[in-house]
Amino acid sequence: MANHELSFVHRFEPATAPNLAPLLLLHGTGGDENDLLGLGRMVAPGAALLSPRGKVLEGGMPRFFRRLAEGVFDEDDLRARVDELADFIGEARAAYGLPAPVALGFSNGANIAAAMFMRRPEALAGAVLLRAMVPFKVPPKADASGRRVLLLSGSADPIVPADNAARLAAQLSEAGAEVTHRVLPVGHGLSQADVSLTREWLTEVSAAAA
Repeated sequence: MANHELSFVHRFEPATAPNLAPLLLLHGTGGDENDLLGLGRMVAPGAALLSPRGKVLEGGMPRFFRRLAEGVFDEDDLRARVDELADFIGEARAAYGLPAPVALGFSNGANIAAAMFMRRPEALAGAVLLRAMVPFKVPPKADASGRRVLLLSGSADPIVPADNAARLAAQLSEAGAEVTHRVLPVGHGLSQADVSLTREWLTEVSAAAA
């Protein structure tokens, strides 16, 4: 069942396998706290899953922050929403006894995860960014060293231009993150390759942390 007791409506599934980092599941526009649970179970079987619902509505569709147009973000709102989500992660870690999670975000959810890496990197242990784009025109100065990021882009993505995704990878690297960027022959939607590459990457991250 969805949980309403913390600052975000969310779903939480406790871990059934030891030594796996919890996943913070961040849905795309129009999704909710149930959207990525199946993906989380596929890519990290047995990991704890924490899945909040975005608080911003756009035409009745939940999002994690406001945008002014397609690809044009309300950066003041984005900064406030990053802080709000990072604070929720702290609440949930205390409530459920969790270590820092690895974000697994798609589209709008990937964008706020990328923004968190640049503004509140201490909230995350790492991130899988599926179809993310540059969140800030001028990225904040943050230290994301010691954290790993998997960025999966689509070469036929009509929403995220290839140069934008490449710029995001460069910005995350400049912040100190260890970035793996793969461009897949797909559009904005997710593919089996996304699932396979994410599962492999999360397995490597868990093995390295053990």
